[in-house]
Amino acid sequence: MENRSAFRRWIQGATRTLSYVSMFMVLPMMALTSAEVVGRAVWSRPIPGTMELSSYLMAVFVLCGLAYTQQVKGHVRVEMLVSKLPPRPAAAVEVVTTVLSLFIIGVLAWQGWVNGIEERAVSDMLRVPQWPFKVLVAVAAAFLFLELLFDLADAAGRVAGRSSWTR
Repeated sequence: MENRSAFRRWIQGATRTLSYVSMFMVLPMMALTSAEVVGRAVWSRPIPGTMELSSYLMAVFVLCGLAYTQQVKGHVRVEMLVSKLPPRPAAAVEVVTTVLSLFIIGVLAWQGWVNGIEERAVSDMLRVPQWPFKVLVAVAAAFLFLELLFDLADAAGRVAGRSSWTR
């Protein structure tokens, strides 16, 4: 039990670190966008590659925050029906939806890895390699997968009448 708890703490710490990377990516994206706006408005000269860099920074920003958002239960949930169920059946519904989510995210992690390691293309203007961003899809999905596994263990514990399996 202690090993599971230590593993969970380690993964959740790594997830928080990814979210800090995500937050940090907003700063250069804002600076670049501001410089682009000023360059266009004042000198009528855009910064070459701004859209390209902004899209890559946005990918890092979004992907690195996915698992942390799951960790803090920040994703959008519709609970109109589930909130009316008793605790055990509600937990059973959560188990089913989490298993479905695990399947989808597992496929995303797998295909992100396969596509990432096979990618050889570079961006059009700045010639930035695209493989790191595709591999980031796999890494982010893997951390989201692990967070979903923790949620599944918790929900399965509630179905079985325990408060938690992994905390």
